[in-house]
Formats: sequence, C-alpha cells, structure tokens
Amino acid sequence: MIVVLITTPDRALASTLASGLVEQRLAACVQILPQMTSVYYWEGEVQRDEEHLLLIKTREDKFTEIEDFIKQNHTYDVPEIVSLRPVRVSDDYRNWLENCLNR
Repeated sequence: MIVVLITTPDRALASTLASGLVEQRLAACVQILPQMTSVYYWEGEVQRDEEHLLLIKTREDKFTEIEDFIKQNHTYDVPEIVSLRPVRVSDDYRNWLENCLNR
C-alpha cells in the first residue's frame, strides 16, 4: 500500500480527481482535506496559494496510472504527485483496499 499526495487549487477539481480515481479503480479511497495555505518557490519567486490536499490510498503498482491520470486532468503545469509508503497497515484495512482495487 502507498499514500499519494496531490494538491489542487480548489475543491471542485479535488472532487473531480477523487471521483475519477476511485471510479477507475486506481484508488480505494481519496480523502480531500480542507483548504490550507501552501508556500512554495515557483518561477523565481516565493508563492502563497490556497489549496486542497488529496490523500490517495492505493497500491504501488497503480502509481504510474495515477500519475498519468493526474497529468491529463490537473490544471497545474507541474502537479504535486508524491508517494509515501506507510510503515504499518492493519490487515483488515489492507484487505479492504485490495478488494476495492481488484474489482
């Protein structure tokens, strides 16, 4: 299992991406976190924008398909697509995730 982090400029895009990822069985679950402030370096300047963070629960073998989906459907020139591997995952949750992705 991995968790993929993606940010979006608004809730509408976050919702569209989340639904598409789950409907296409690329993710078992996508959580959309409330609006936050991101401070980052872009085009030679420090930027500050309001964004939403998506937490995508999936398997490692789905990463490339998720990356392709995000690149095709995101509004950013360089969307954040970062994978994290959990140290531990409960057996029940892992089984649920596998069942969702194998349908």
